[in-house]
Amino acid sequence: MNPPLLAVRELVKVYPTVRSTWWGGPAQGVRALDGVSLELSAGRTLGVVGESGCGKSTLARCILNLIEPSSGEVRIDGRPVDRRRRTDRLAWARAVQIIFQDPQTSLDPLMTVADIVGEGLVLHGLVRGRAERDAQVVELLAQVGLGTEHLRRHPHAFSGGQRQRIAIARALAVRPRLLVCDEAVSALDVSVQAQVLNLLVDLQRRQGLGMVFISHDLAAVAQVSDHVAVMQAGRVVECRTTADLLEQPGHPCTRALLAALPCMPGETGQRALATAPNCPSE
Repeated sequence: MNPPLLAVRELVKVYPTVRSTWWGGPAQGVRALDGVSLELSAGRTLGVVGESGCGKSTLARCILNLIEPSSGEVRIDGRPVDRRRRTDRLAWARAVQIIFQDPQTSLDPLMTVADIVGEGLVLHGLVRGRAERDAQVVELLAQVGLGTEHLRRHPHAFSGGQRQRIAIARALAVRPRLLVCDEAVSALDVSVQAQVLNLLVDLQRRQGLGMVFISHDLAAVAQVSDHVAVMQAGRVVECRTTADLLEQPGHPCTRALLAALPCMPGETGQRALATAPNCPSE
């Protein structure tokens, strides 16, 4: 039996706030993750939802190998990363890519679109020379709905939605196995959010990517996810298929998130999700 694309096992992350004192007092810290375990198969989307401060972004950073967990492990295709080996770190960085919340701050304002999207291609040795890089960047931009006329422009020349498309193209450039979206649409206007969500779902299906979609917005998570994990205070309190979770939420935190969804007078959060139209295509 093949291992899952992503396996998170009993992950704990403690951020120290007070080191052990000179008189022998114990070290103190904030337990951002407290025994989190999750699995994701290739070609599937796992939504992670919860209130601010519940540990969602810390989980994303652990999956991306940006921070080291206090205990537990993360595996991709059944293998953990060896942080001591540069080849392992590079292979992990290629296999797992992220789309950040705010493209205005995640894109270098001094770089052109060709440099931003093509940077990973160069760093991982996937192209030879500028001409080959630019040719692949043009293909990547076409995948996210942008034309060749944008190749030499800088991020400030684009709208928020266009900048997020550039960020998506950058993430896809190294042909990752897993895409982590950390509040990837929360900084965008509602209509633009729908377009970017549609784009992510389309790319994920066409390329067979696994995707971890992290958000505080249960409505956005429900539109793209096969399964949803609800987090509270560093723990996964509920993890079920999206349909089951929305129909019969079992945990008070899940019910509170559903109740917080905007809906028409006399309509419940579940009903609002059930009757919401599909995201409009561009």
